[in-house]
Amino acid sequence: MTKLRCAVLDDYQGIARSLADWPRIGQQVETEFLSDHLGSQDALVAAIGHCEIVVIMRERTPFPAELFARLPRLRLLITSGMRNASIDVAAAASHGVTVCGTASNSEPPTELTWALILGLARQVVPENTALRTGGPWQHTLGADLHGRRLGLLGLGKIGSKVARIGAAFGMEVMAWSQNLTAERAAEAGAIAAGSLDELLTSSDFVSVHLVLGDRTKGLIGEKELRRMRSSAHLVNTSRAAIVDQAALLRALNEGWIAGAGADVFETEPLPLDDPLRTAPNFLALPHLGYVTRRNYESYFSQAVEDIEAFLAGSPVRVLS
Repeated sequence: MTKLRCAVLDDYQGIARSLADWPRIGQQVETEFLSDHLGSQDALVAAIGHCEIVVIMRERTPFPAELFARLPRLRLLITSGMRNASIDVAAAASHGVTVCGTASNSEPPTELTWALILGLARQVVPENTALRTGGPWQHTLGADLHGRRLGLLGLGKIGSKVARIGAAFGMEVMAWSQNLTAERAAEAGAIAAGSLDELLTSSDFVSVHLVLGDRTKGLIGEKELRRMRSSAHLVNTSRAAIVDQAALLRALNEGWIAGAGADVFETEPLPLDDPLRTAPNFLALPHLGYVTRRNYESYFSQAVEDIEAFLAGSPVRVLS
C-alpha cells in the first residue's frame, strides 16, 4: 500500500517528532518534519507539493486561496488551535481540503503577557545586561504595579485571566471592547471603560487581547498612541496588525510612551533589518505566547488524532 505523505511545518525547535505518537499512523502515513521557515509560496510548494497532509503551527504559514490552487494533492490541513485567520477555509473546501484544529490552552499566553509587563515595569533586561557586562549597579527606577491602572483591550478568555492577575497585584483593572458590558467586565473584576480613549488616557499599562478582524486591524495607531500617558507601557501578545507598527516604532523612538512589549509581528520571523529589533524601550519576544511543552503536547498529539480520524472517514475538530 502506498503511504500518504505528511509534512509538519515550522518545527523551529525540532521537537514535534518527540511530543506525539507519530508511529501510530506510520503504517499509513510517512511524516517529515521541517524546521526551517518557508517564507515564499514557491518554496512552500516545492517542499510540500507531494504531500496529502500538512500540519501547521498557528499562523506561521498562511494558506490563502492561491496556495490551495498550487497544492492539488493536499487533502488534509491541520492547524494548532481551533481558529486560524491565515487559512482561507472556504478556498480549502472548494479544493476538497478538510481543515482540522486542535485544543489550545489560554494559560501560556496569559503568563507571557505578565512576563512582558513585569519585564518592562522593572527594567529586567537592561538591569540584567548591565549586571552581566560590568555595567552600573542599579541604573533604572522601576514602575509600580500596585495602585496603578491596567487597561485591557479585550476581556475574553485570555483577557479575563490577565485581569485576575492584575487584581492580585493590587492594580485597578479597566477593560474595553466594542461589545463589552459593565456586567461582563464586573464578572472578571474589571471596570468597563466608557470608550477606548478613556482607557488609553487613564491607564498605566495597556495590554491587547483582541481578535484580529476588520474592526480591530490598526485599532491602535498614531492618534491612539499619542493619547496614552508618556509614563505608560503598551503590551501586545495578540496580533501585530491591531497596533500600527510604523506608529509604534515612532512612538518608541520619539518617547510618546515609556515603552512597549510585543510577542507578535506582522512578518515572522522578524526580518534581521527590521528597525523594531533595535527600538528603544522595546521588550520583544519571538512569538512565544503559546510555546510551552503542555501546549505543544496537545497540538501534536491531537494532530495525530486528527489524521487517524480523517483516515477512518470521520474527521474531528473540523474548522468551518
